[in-house]
Amino acid sequence: MGREQAIWATPAEHLRRARPDHPVIYACPAALQSSARRFVAGFPGLVSYAVKANPDAGALANLAAAGIGAFDVASPAEMALVRRVVPGAVLHYNNPVRSPDEIAAGLHHGVLSWSVDSHSELDKLAAFLPAGAEVAVRFKLPVRGAAYDFGAKFGATEDQAVGLLRHVAVLGLGPAMTFHPGTQCIDPAAWGSYITAAAGIVRAAAVPIARLNVGGGFPSHRCGDAPRLEPIFDAIAAATRRAFGADAPRLVCEPGRAMVSEGYSLAARVKAIRDGAHVFLNDGIYGALAEAPVMGNIDRIRVLDPAGAPRKGPPVPRAVFGPTCDSLDRLPGTLPLPADMAEGDYLLIHGLGAYSAATATRFNGYGALERVTVLAPED
Repeated sequence: MGREQAIWATPAEHLRRARPDHPVIYACPAALQSSARRFVAGFPGLVSYAVKANPDAGALANLAAAGIGAFDVASPAEMALVRRVVPGAVLHYNNPVRSPDEIAAGLHHGVLSWSVDSHSELDKLAAFLPAGAEVAVRFKLPVRGAAYDFGAKFGATEDQAVGLLRHVAVLGLGPAMTFHPGTQCIDPAAWGSYITAAAGIVRAAAVPIARLNVGGGFPSHRCGDAPRLEPIFDAIAAATRRAFGADAPRLVCEPGRAMVSEGYSLAARVKAIRDGAHVFLNDGIYGALAEAPVMGNIDRIRVLDPAGAPRKGPPVPRAVFGPTCDSLDRLPGTLPLPADMAEGDYLLIHGLGAYSAATATRFNGYGALERVTVLAPED
């Protein structure tokens, strides 16, 4: 197979034959579809993919092929993208703050569900929506268990949510509720706390809801053992039965990170090893590794020589820098990398399908990511 081929067997094969001197993001459709089928089979309700995690058209097409028919969109651009790739998709617009033009775009693209966390935004939305349109009240709790939460920016308090839910009903819209436990949430009890609180809000407002959106936050595999999603699915189902009983609403979730992370890997080349110590890569925090300062490093790394063979030297802790002239462009702490690593080698980092290419910049002229399709993420 030559360099002109569209699909490669593995990243190592591509690196061995193409020897790229720029960062490469590898997409594995089989891994993407496997993740999607896991959610469809395990989650006790509708699965809606959060497009912001990875808006790659190939990702959307593969998720749709695996049974994902609903998409959480946060902007008109995401709406247009989904309509182009998956024309018949159901769209949920759960960014709770919008301009009138963005609301009009949502109506144009056939958005079926919206969310709010304030009375001003609800009144703005109500001026445009038809009677009965689903509007979910988004609320927040001081619950730990995630890498970071979204409560500083989004979400009404429980008391505020009671008034909002009543207001939705008075306006003749379809009452629903939603929350987000925070990104990379590994504690199933966090969802239980939110579901219990949602039931309390519904009772206090005396307004029944048709659906409860339990958000995203499902964890991806970053370090150590892979997180188990099935206990989270089971905890959500059990908490809903316990909190709502016979009046339980239909459930919706909107995974992003956990849906696409396993479908992509990043290859970054070693530009230099300064005085045998500090490692400089051709990608960094202004590129596909933007999340590292917030989320921490991923330990799922292989170091390959230019021929695609793994380096096997004993691990040595090394500081790792990106390619730009900004001193902030450094991965946190150190990474244990092989002692025999050399300039021209590649770091192959697995599980980088979310918030990598989607958030990469072109600062200092770096950040251009070649996209390559592979049949499998490993040899």
